[in-house]
Amino acid sequence: MSLVLEYPLQETLQRFFGFDGFKGNQEKIINSVLEGNDTFVIMPTGGGKSLCYQLPAILSEGTAIIVSPLIALMKNQVDAIRGFSNEDGIAHFLNSSLNKGEIAQVKKDVLSGKTKLLYVAPESLTKDENVKFFSEFRISFFAIDEAHCISEWGHDFRPEYRRLRPIIDRIGKVPIIALTATATPKVQLDIQKNLGMTKANLFKSSFNRSNLYYEVRPKVNVIKEVIKYVKGQEGKSGIIYCLSRKKVEELASALKVNGIKAEPYHAGLDAKERARTQDLFLMEDIDVIVATIAFGMGIDKPDVRYVIHHDIPKSLEGYYQETGRAGRDGGEGNCLTFYSYDDIVKLEKFMKGKPVAEQEIGKQLLTETVSFAETSACRRKFILHYFGETYDEKKCNGQCDNCRNPKQSFEGKDDIALAIEVVIEINKKEKHKAKDVINVLLGNLTANVKSYKHNLLEIYGQGAEDGKDEKYWNAVIRQALVNGLLVKDIETYGTLKVTEKGKAFFEQPYSIMVTRDHDYMGSDSTDDDEMGAGAGKGGSVADEVLFSMLKDEVKKIAKLKKLPPYVIFQESSLEEMAIQYPISIDELTRITGVGSGKASKYGKSFVEVIKKYVEENEIERPVDMLVKSVVNKSGLKVFIIQSIDRKVNLDVMAKAKQLPMNDLLNEIESIVASGTKVNINYYLDEVMDPEKQEEVYEYFRDTDTDSIQATLKELGEDDYSEEEVRLMRIKFISEFGN
Repeated sequence: MSLVLEYPLQETLQRFFGFDGFKGNQEKIINSVLEGNDTFVIMPTGGGKSLCYQLPAILSEGTAIIVSPLIALMKNQVDAIRGFSNEDGIAHFLNSSLNKGEIAQVKKDVLSGKTKLLYVAPESLTKDENVKFFSEFRISFFAIDEAHCISEWGHDFRPEYRRLRPIIDRIGKVPIIALTATATPKVQLDIQKNLGMTKANLFKSSFNRSNLYYEVRPKVNVIKEVIKYVKGQEGKSGIIYCLSRKKVEELASALKVNGIKAEPYHAGLDAKERARTQDLFLMEDIDVIVATIAFGMGIDKPDVRYVIHHDIPKSLEGYYQETGRAGRDGGEGNCLTFYSYDDIVKLEKFMKGKPVAEQEIGKQLLTETVSFAETSACRRKFILHYFGETYDEKKCNGQCDNCRNPKQSFEGKDDIALAIEVVIEINKKEKHKAKDVINVLLGNLTANVKSYKHNLLEIYGQGAEDGKDEKYWNAVIRQALVNGLLVKDIETYGTLKVTEKGKAFFEQPYSIMVTRDHDYMGSDSTDDDEMGAGAGKGGSVADEVLFSMLKDEVKKIAKLKKLPPYVIFQESSLEEMAIQYPISIDELTRITGVGSGKASKYGKSFVEVIKKYVEENEIERPVDMLVKSVVNKSGLKVFIIQSIDRKVNLDVMAKAKQLPMNDLLNEIESIVASGTKVNINYYLDEVMDPEKQEEVYEYFRDTDTDSIQATLKELGEDDYSEEEVRLMRIKFISEFGN
């Protein structure tokens, strides 16, 4: 079943959301939903998951039901959608926070056809009255957000999520899109099986968030260290996570006493207080939220600049999702974690009394967290490997503490081979975990070693020489895991197996460098200046004074409209305004992320602020400079545009004006950059194969850069010429940007 398009895809993206192009897999995902296919999306925080169901919902006949786990998340999303539209009824949520009158209004808008997106909690779906109501209107599709909540192996398991499929079947046969930012291969399979989506179209984006900087510090004088760090981030938004409500209150008070605008957030506070704190944070009246993990899933704030973990999370999925709330706009995002093994001991104690299977799952998840905290290898590579992705640590570019300040590494091929040999030997009868392998290597006569008679093996104790200890062998085994030589069997709670690649390595070892794990028993905390508070932040040519004025204007309008500032205009759009100085509504629509609807709805005061600032400071705007720079060449530009309209060969054009081809392309690039659309397909079809055109076009669609050199390097300098790439860049910018 295909859904009916009311408007073209690209037009809706631009007019409604104000974006000129899709990110990553967004367009393919949206088309999959619109074609009526079950669709499963794994996309990191900040990758644009929401658009994958919001845009098809806007385009489709009927109402999309969005299943969302938190009331705060629903409110946040509904506010954002309403910010794009003149019709408040376009999006609603239906949950326990509404009174009877509000529920009646929601139902009225849905039945009238006004509502395109209806957000509901999974619990709401179980109510008979709601099931009956859902059968009274056309449902375009179901979207299951935060789908990892379905899996017991996920970090935020919610039993009610496992009942969604039968309820959806009761309501009617419609497509489902399931979305999550954190799913290991095991969790992914669990979600698909439970939702009956094993044949769904799967779109898995890279989990790599290249703008995030990861650092783990020893937990020494932690409150003092946190205050020192936050004071160095003045004016920036941050989230600090603590394990307990008591610690949240204590740390929030300490920050406030030290002149930092911070508030606590945890489940022990009443709902009104939590909502007020969240709004203060979104409206940027406070800079810092100190919270338990009760906070965060409801936040869609793109400019959180740092996330601090006062206590290590209980799983890497939790860590990834919580740190993923930093830098969602692609800007600076620092992730600082304070680690002590005592925290792990506390978390293990919390599991006591739970079912054995749940305890085993919890312990394995904790083991992975310990491994991440203590490793001296690239943290980004470690995280991505955990989510089933391979990564070359050289690309980290110092965006984690271990790559920024690398420890001395040493040749590890012989020791990795020895560890693999132990796994092979002790796995002949039973499967064993890393701890058992290390006990055999070190010659530790534990109960397990005696029981399985591993002490009788020739290899027993061969890893104990030269002062090698448990921490050393943990580092060796982790290198074997991230290099794909060993694998952990999740079904048997982390037993080790040798892969085919590992067997080949054992037969013929090759060089693999290993570093010793960090020892967090001491107090060698890194100085804040060495950490690099600005990690991840690129250079900016924005007018800082104007940028600050525009941020104030956003806050003012946001307060007036009772919306978060980014719903009005995102920070990246404000930065571009502070570079381009648009002084009319028409010019404002050329700013990235500003569609005609948003410009007419919110733009008047912004262009007034910019115009006044430009006049008072005698600013020479880029638009003015562009006009001045092309005045004497206007005749040439008119000739080029008219010739392209008549499909004149570019070689003939260059010859007629006695221009080298390079100069002609410079002129065409200038024309396209100024906003004029040209169609050079007729010439491209003469000089490039369709397959080559498609490959370059797709590259420009999927990459963040339009650099010619970067494109040639990626696609191969032997396969493409600079001229071919420039021609395709002209085509791409013309079609997508103008």
